[in-house]
Amino acid sequence: MKCIEKSVINPVVLATTGLLLLGSAFASSAHAQAVSYKDQTKLHDIAVAPNPENLRRDVQTLVDFGTRHTMSETESETYGIGAARRWIYDEFQRISAACGGCLEVYYSSDIIEGTPRIPNPVDVVSVVAIQRGKTDPGRYVLMSGDIDSRVTDVMDYTSESPGANDNASGVAGTLEAARILSQYEFNGSIVYAALAGEEQGLFGGEILARQALEEGWRLHAVLNNDMIGNIAGINGVIDNTTARVFAEGTRMNETEEDARRRRFTGGEVDSPSRNLARYISWMADRYIPNLDVMVVYRLDRFGRGGHHRPFNDVGFPGVRIMETNEHYDRQHQDLRNEDGRHFGDTIEYVDFDYAAKLTALNAVTLASMAWAPAPPSNVEIRGAVQPHTTLSWAPASEEDADNVAGYRIYWRYTDAPNWQFSRDVGNVTEFTLRNVVIDNYFFGVASVSKDGFESPVVFPGAAGTFDLR
Repeated sequence: MKCIEKSVINPVVLATTGLLLLGSAFASSAHAQAVSYKDQTKLHDIAVAPNPENLRRDVQTLVDFGTRHTMSETESETYGIGAARRWIYDEFQRISAACGGCLEVYYSSDIIEGTPRIPNPVDVVSVVAIQRGKTDPGRYVLMSGDIDSRVTDVMDYTSESPGANDNASGVAGTLEAARILSQYEFNGSIVYAALAGEEQGLFGGEILARQALEEGWRLHAVLNNDMIGNIAGINGVIDNTTARVFAEGTRMNETEEDARRRRFTGGEVDSPSRNLARYISWMADRYIPNLDVMVVYRLDRFGRGGHHRPFNDVGFPGVRIMETNEHYDRQHQDLRNEDGRHFGDTIEYVDFDYAAKLTALNAVTLASMAWAPAPPSNVEIRGAVQPHTTLSWAPASEEDADNVAGYRIYWRYTDAPNWQFSRDVGNVTEFTLRNVVIDNYFFGVASVSKDGFESPVVFPGAAGTFDLR
């Protein structure tokens, strides 16, 4: 089914400025609307649900294991990474019991050896809980935090290493999101993961990403939470109102042909990870009071890494969510005080109200995507040397068909960071924007559910697809 818009020229309201723009220069954006969105009461309820005291309790429990270094003690019930991962497993099981067994909890593991940071064989064990979707269980969104901790010497697995913010805060946020979201039913599946081996080489994420590939997961979002509790930066800034979302541009697994096409059609700033980051930012604007998201166009902090990267490496959309202001005296440091200066990642420097705010950001994003239809597949565009632009996409899958109300086309100027214009086009698979010249804008398409939940925007072609390539 296709639909062609009638050629009617109206004024355009720019969503980002609120200015009324008139005249022939904007006639090409006929029927454009300021970006609109249906407000969702359930997401407002989820946004206020994270409990700072739950986060404090969980971080304290993880800190009390002494060290969670990947190569630390595994037999003790009270000390080391073995005790920590068993507690996380039991906590997921308690959450599952409260929702009538709605979580599938398991260990994800493999033996790693012969690497610079794991020279001898070590069983790297993560803890995973899956909340299966009711209508489309093969579609996934994932939230993660890292179990392990370290001190100055990355090979020191015996010294006390509290890892309160890095990254007990991320694990605590993941557990709290599971407590909240397990009280709801969703169309798609949600994965909660406490990943191991991050400090030694991102191995927990690599192992789980391999499982996702082997089992054919349609994994549309990886939200890696790594340090979500610090508000006081080493630069002296204290700020509890912003968060950073790091998102890579060009896909790691881009083919030579994909790169050739991207050179002529664009897509460098419209990877699925980038449009996932924009989606997270929209969630903050709509549902998280007093939180602005800074989308950073980079895989991670300069020259550094995180557990979303193994998923990006094989083609899954993934981002890093974290605090804006880091304090390097409280990361990867031996516990000590020098000339009145504290070094070490201890719990008194974690702001749990802020951690709850970032947990809420994750929870509303996961819920919105799991209730929404899948992002459109096979999105294509044409309109070279024409006055009009036509977008097309594949029909909804059998699992999604009853959930889809229609689709929304987005477009923006090529130097604009966020989508500026949108158009609801109904439940069709092709639509022509008349008098909108393809050369002047970037375009994308989102799926919209009958309840008004919306998927991330998909940029046309290989550069923007959320489907695994």
